[in-house]
Amino acid sequence: MKASKYLLATIMTIVGILGATAETNTMSPYSRHAYGTLRDNMSASQRSMGGVGYAMNSGRQINVMNPASYAAIDTLTFLFDMGLDFTTIWSHEGEKSEKNFGGGLDYITMQFPLGKYMGGSIGLLPYTSVGYSFGSDIDNGAISRQGVGGINQAYIGVAGRPFKGFSIGTNISYLFGTTINDVYATSSGGSTSLFEHVMEVRDYNLQFGAQYSLDFDKRNRATIGVTYSPGKSFLGHTYGVYYDMNADYNSDNGTYKADTVGYTSLKGKYSRPDTWGVGINYQWDNRLMAEVDFTYQPWASAKYSSIEDFDSSNFQDRWKIAAGVQFTPKTRGGYFQRINYRCGAYYNNDYIKIGDNGIREYGVSVGFGLPTVSSKTVINIGFEYSHRQANPNPLIKEDFFNITLGVNFNELWFWQRKIQ
Repeated sequence: MKASKYLLATIMTIVGILGATAETNTMSPYSRHAYGTLRDNMSASQRSMGGVGYAMNSGRQINVMNPASYAAIDTLTFLFDMGLDFTTIWSHEGEKSEKNFGGGLDYITMQFPLGKYMGGSIGLLPYTSVGYSFGSDIDNGAISRQGVGGINQAYIGVAGRPFKGFSIGTNISYLFGTTINDVYATSSGGSTSLFEHVMEVRDYNLQFGAQYSLDFDKRNRATIGVTYSPGKSFLGHTYGVYYDMNADYNSDNGTYKADTVGYTSLKGKYSRPDTWGVGINYQWDNRLMAEVDFTYQPWASAKYSSIEDFDSSNFQDRWKIAAGVQFTPKTRGGYFQRINYRCGAYYNNDYIKIGDNGIREYGVSVGFGLPTVSSKTVINIGFEYSHRQANPNPLIKEDFFNITLGVNFNELWFWQRKIQ
């Protein structure tokens, strides 16, 4: 089959699922604030290395974290990567604790050559995710909260290498998705009311990246990578809905009596800040790779308006540092010698601030890149532990154990066999 048919079939597959969400099912009460839990465009292999990628450009793994990396692909290679996530979370609040499970499709990406010195990529990734359910007692009743949804991004990227060692690239993303946050109030007399906060995002996002690699000799190589995404107002709408759960139920449309309040455009009232990323990568003999990354977002200056005093979120500047290592004993040895062995760690000072408490998170990870027997396709499996809590008052403590699974198809789809 010709390469163009493979390309068309892959694009149609991605377009066909754009209506579905790609975000992992988040299960954290902290995700009810603002836009939810932020994601960082990481693949399964990158999560196994602590989430690094700004200076990574192997050409055999898709790296959406820095679009400049697309230029590293050769003219005969086509890459397709799909990732899944499975999560177990333990939540602790005082003497109370509970255990939950979740997971689902994480991302779908592909990468292809556009010429000798150019490459492109397209895919679907999570931008934020929301998911939680918890309750508490109040005077003369109880309150329960639950939320679902998130913001997804469908992107297309292109990169070029104007001269040896230097590449530049850009991602253009369409952001779409809906977050729903519900608050149920039940009185001791049995009456129930519901306030629902809905945010519908239909927006775009830009990301620019650059990488420069320097070969010291045939075995030693260093790369520095930088990325920048300009801040802007979100586009879309948000509103609140009051439901009277005690009024007559309308069996025709399956709803209760509802009043919509505060319907407003997001533009000028809800925003996101600039995002900066920088990383340094070192490679030795195509067997050892190590990288350190730093991310910074000045969220303290971002806007977030409240509706009917619901979710009056505060922000703090976000910064994250991550480090990871990958080692391959022998690239042409026995099977276990060709496995990519990975490990990493990160620390994240999150953007959400609850009262005077900031949210902090740290984690460690290990993983393996398992080569298939008859092709260059790699199965990436990773295991990650992370801990999240507020500081100085810990509020809710969360411990996560994630299993990530990614399949990176690496095929010579652009090679044409000649019949003698």
